Amino acid sequence: MYILSPQQTAKTDKATIKNKGITAVDLMEAAATSCFQWLHNKFQGESINFHVFCGIGNNGGDGLVIARHLHKHNYRVNCYIVNFSDKRTEEFIVNHNRLVEIGLTPIELNKEQDFPEIDANDVVVDAIFGNGLSRNPEGFTKKLIQYLNSKKVFVLTIDFPSGLFGDKSVTDAASVLKSSHILTFQTPKTAFLLPENKGYVNTWEVIDIGLDQNYIESLKPKTQYTTLADIIPIYKTRNKWGHKGTYGHSLIIGGSYGKMGAVTLASKAASKIGSGLVSAYIPKCGYPILQVSVPEAMVEVDTDDELAYFNFKTNPTVIGIGPGMGTTDKTAQGFENFIKDNKLPLVIDADGINLLSKNQILLNYLPKNTVLTPHPKELERLIGAWKNDYEKLEKVSEFSKKYSAIFVIKGAHTVVIQNDQLYFNSTGNPALATGGSGDVLTGLITGLIAQGYEPVNAAILGVYFHGKTADIAFPTTGYETFTASSIFDYLAAAILEVSSKKEA
Repeated sequence: MYILSPQQTAKTDKATIKNKGITAVDLMEAAATSCFQWLHNKFQGESINFHVFCGIGNNGGDGLVIARHLHKHNYRVNCYIVNFSDKRTEEFIVNHNRLVEIGLTPIELNKEQDFPEIDANDVVVDAIFGNGLSRNPEGFTKKLIQYLNSKKVFVLTIDFPSGLFGDKSVTDAASVLKSSHILTFQTPKTAFLLPENKGYVNTWEVIDIGLDQNYIESLKPKTQYTTLADIIPIYKTRNKWGHKGTYGHSLIIGGSYGKMGAVTLASKAASKIGSGLVSAYIPKCGYPILQVSVPEAMVEVDTDDELAYFNFKTNPTVIGIGPGMGTTDKTAQGFENFIKDNKLPLVIDADGINLLSKNQILLNYLPKNTVLTPHPKELERLIGAWKNDYEKLEKVSEFSKKYSAIFVIKGAHTVVIQNDQLYFNSTGNPALATGGSGDVLTGLITGLIAQGYEPVNAAILGVYFHGKTADIAFPTTGYETFTASSIFDYLAAAILEVSSKKEA
């Protein structure tokens, strides 16, 4: 599913109006009516007070349409015009007049003394500002937002939370309305997926308002929100003539004394995701641990307690390196020698990334489309600090272009970045916030590359399956009892959901 910028959204609105032979008022009516229908389905005529706050632009026009439909269906509704400007759009004026014609005259808000009383059981509909806001709300409008935030009521936002920006970070937290739920039009918005906006965005869903899909495709958006529909074409079904040699050979390099769990989890993940063969290269101290924990894997060893020589003899298809590896001087020197000599596809995690951060000349030796899977602190060590989440994405994108690398930025909405292409993941929940979860992800991506997936698709697919296991598990495990090993228990169900749709 594509994610459009505010500018792309505006262009798509205009193209839809032209190509479908409709008016802007028609498009507004369709969009806002869908939002009313959502409310009607949820509240089923309950005796609730609705407070619809409308700006003077097209987002406010949406609010006016919603208020009209609420009134027609006998809901108790108060509609307010937030007069922060005297420049009203034509679509706003048309719907203002339609609302007055059916007997509901909006109340105009011009100052703080005009703010209405709101009860804790009321519902607020936020239609003040839209996706194209370019500066912070000020004056009595800012005070209104603060007033509504203080009421702790259910706030349904239409398309985009008032005061939030669609393409940059918040600079005045006190001027952003905190949404309880968002009905956003046609596509998700990047702002919903960034950690810094978690205080303003609770839950959201996409309302299809019939925008011209062919035109959206022609824009070639650089940002996507990866859903099941996007995963199905990526997933490869197996044919009956395949054998273990058909599906590649994953080598997992990592481990050190006291940290063998990470490489064990990664090795098991590579096997569970379908790599034909899996080998592990580890310190001698971990030999019995890995042989017992992952009997499917072959094992080669280095020195007693740490990796130093990286002199494996196996002939892998792809190498995943870093989990539990440590950053001692001997390991750092051996890692440097390995990186300079290696020509095979790589997935680098954990201490592999930390060692790259300390010796960044090695980045120039990475094979094209190497996959890096840092957590936030590892990423900061590698690319430096960032001021906000938008800058973080920009810096990672530039880093990706410079070194022809693919980044997997782990988080609530893990994002895969290749050059200027961003793929935000739709699956996962806080159950994955547990030690070892990232090591499993490294193994999954490695095992997928072994099977012939392009590295970027392996990253997208691995991240999706990884998150989906937690979604499937949650009704049984909750958040707290889910561990990294639980991922293996639910991986088959995650894969079967995709494979069954692929074969249908």
